[in-house]
Amino acid sequence: METLFWSRLDELIKSSEIVIDRPKGTRHSRYPDLVFPLDYGYLKGTTGGDGDGIDIWRGTAGHRKLTAIGCTVDMKKKDAEIKLIISCTEEEIAIIEKCYDNKYMSIIIIRRETA
Repeated sequence: METLFWSRLDELIKSSEIVIDRPKGTRHSRYPDLVFPLDYGYLKGTTGGDGDGIDIWRGTAGHRKLTAIGCTVDMKKKDAEIKLIISCTEEEIAIIEKCYDNKYMSIIIIRRETA
């Protein structure tokens, strides 16, 4: 069952265009203190928990493989979502975790086991 879960996420990524609407180093439009430490965007043609495309973080590992997923809770917006973590190193995953370590947000990272 777990293998099927990861395979289906792989297929979503493979069959969708990755749109980076918040490149590394840009500021969030509503929260200017937040600077995106990695590329952030979504999978075009998909639907996430907020009704928009499924959110993604993209790192620099040089491939288009799913590294992990992040399950987030935002108490300010009162929502929970998943974020696909693509092409990220362990250092980049730690950076993502730090982004959600604040007064309102939390994340749990589920790493994909490598064969």
